[in-house]
Amino acid sequence: MDFALSAEQRLLQTSLAGVLDRVAPLERVRAFADGNKSIARDIWAALTELGAPGVLIDEAHGGLGLRLLDAALIGEALAAAAAPAPFLGAAVLAPLAIAHAGSPAQQDAWLPRLAAGEVIAGIAIHEAVAGARDGAGVTADAGRLTGTSLFAIDAPGADLLVVADHSGRMHLVEVGDDNVEIIPLTTIDSTRRVGEVRLAGARSEPLAAGKEILPRLRDAAFVMLAADMLGASQTMLGKAVAYANERRQFGRLIGSFQAVKHLCAEMAAELEPARALLWYAAYAFDAAPDEASLMAAHAKAHLAEISRFIARTATEVHGGIGFTDLLGLHLWFKRIGLDRQLLGGPERLRLHAARLQGLAA
Repeated sequence: MDFALSAEQRLLQTSLAGVLDRVAPLERVRAFADGNKSIARDIWAALTELGAPGVLIDEAHGGLGLRLLDAALIGEALAAAAAPAPFLGAAVLAPLAIAHAGSPAQQDAWLPRLAAGEVIAGIAIHEAVAGARDGAGVTADAGRLTGTSLFAIDAPGADLLVVADHSGRMHLVEVGDDNVEIIPLTTIDSTRRVGEVRLAGARSEPLAAGKEILPRLRDAAFVMLAADMLGASQTMLGKAVAYANERRQFGRLIGSFQAVKHLCAEMAAELEPARALLWYAAYAFDAAPDEASLMAAHAKAHLAEISRFIARTATEVHGGIGFTDLLGLHLWFKRIGLDRQLLGGPERLRLHAARLQGLAA
């Protein structure tokens, strides 16, 4: 079996990389990270021109009608540039929820606007997927939502929220409601925004088949977070190799030292098999539903371990300068750190995988 990216997918990667080089250079990423804006509108506009917000929305609603593997390639490219753009919640999870669990009226009302980038959606499913903490949780009663959801992805600056209540049912909430408050949360990753959503009897509209979609959203999120870690890891590896080929010590390039060669080779050897695992997990989401949950859990758990190793090792190859702000390595290092824990760390995901296989109670 020839399992490789198509010519169209490679063209997508190339086009997106070129756009991000132009609109999201390191200086622009730094400016966002040091500022207090929720959304980098210029970067979002550039992604909208490429059709990225509608990658998973069908053509009938103005989207591209592609699959999760294509979305994962976009997510990988965004992470490689550390681009401060809403994508996981706004272009993947929220459209999936509405497209597969929404009524025809809900789909007609929101999907075209999401595909056009006119509406940005956040998603609050952390408690339903990874368990509640600090008393968080959302309760639905008579068309109103009450409670708190933490680590709501792409929520700061969003126009629409897709929220899971304590039973796992999904609801649409418009942010303009006076009973909705979104508080940006400070995390180690300053290139993306997550928030705390506080609902005080906010008006909501349940998705027609809201509860059944939650496992699919969880699996898609695991795959996309794995793709983000892959993209960030690839950049850190590339920067380490480039630095080893230009930094001189004791009259020699440090890349000529065997110890440095081994570090770079080990990073590459760990990363390439992870790429194949991610591609198959994304493929399984659409084409092999019986395997999708297990492969998604494996992909995120494995990339969480591999990317942490690469982040640490790439920083060490740079020596002392790698720990400073000068090269910006910390942007990818910390992005990997958030990906690792968001919606569950590797230990939790391995337990989830064991349960799926009947190996744990």
